[in-house]
Amino acid sequence: MQECHMLDKSWNKKCNLVLPVLPNVPTRRTGSASAVLAFGKAVNRAMLLLAADPRTQFIGQSVCFDGASIYDSLEGIPMERRLEMPVLEDFQLGYCTGLSLTGKIPVCIFPRMDFMLLAMNQLVNHLDKLPLYGWKPKVIMRTRVGSKVPLDAGPQHTQNYTKEFNDMTCRIMVKEVRTAAEVTHAYKDAMRGDGSWLIVENPG
Repeated sequence: MQECHMLDKSWNKKCNLVLPVLPNVPTRRTGSASAVLAFGKAVNRAMLLLAADPRTQFIGQSVCFDGASIYDSLEGIPMERRLEMPVLEDFQLGYCTGLSLTGKIPVCIFPRMDFMLLAMNQLVNHLDKLPLYGWKPKVIMRTRVGSKVPLDAGPQHTQNYTKEFNDMTCRIMVKEVRTAAEVTHAYKDAMRGDGSWLIVENPG
C-alpha cells in the first residue's frame, strides 16, 4: 500500500486518514498553567481598558454567546457594546473597516488565526490600503494561535501566520504577544497609537 506522508500523518491510496497513536498525551510544562491563567487575566484587563473608550465596540464570534475562551475574556463589558457575528470572516473585517470610518474603534475578534485567512482580501486590499487614499481607519484586530497541549486541535486550528500577515501588510502594526506583560503593552499601544493593529495572542 502506498502512503503519502504529510504533517506527521499518512493517507493511503483511498484517502483514508491513518492517525498516529501517541504513547503519551502531551501535557503543559511545569508552571505554564499559572502563566496561561495570568495571560487570560491580562487579556481581560486589556479588553476593559479598551472598553473605557466609548468609541470601542467588540465585534466577532463568541462575543455574545459562550463557546470559546473569547467570551470569558470579555467579562465586565456590557452586552450593548458587543456585536455577535456569524462565521463570515471577510464580511466581519469589511464591516469593522467601514465602521471605523464613522469614528468608531472596532475591536474585531477572530477566535483562531487560521480562519483569518478568509479575511485576507479585506485586510490586505482594503484596510491596509485605505490610508493611500486619505482615509484613516483604526481597527484593533484580535486573534489567537490555538494551543497544541494538553489537546491538539489539529493543523487547521493551531497555525501561526504572524510573520506572513506582517509581510503582506504595510500600514498595519502586527504584534504577537506571549506573556501577560506583552498583552498589556500591546493593547495600550494599539489604543494610543494611530492606524490599525493586529494583536496575535499566543500563550503557548
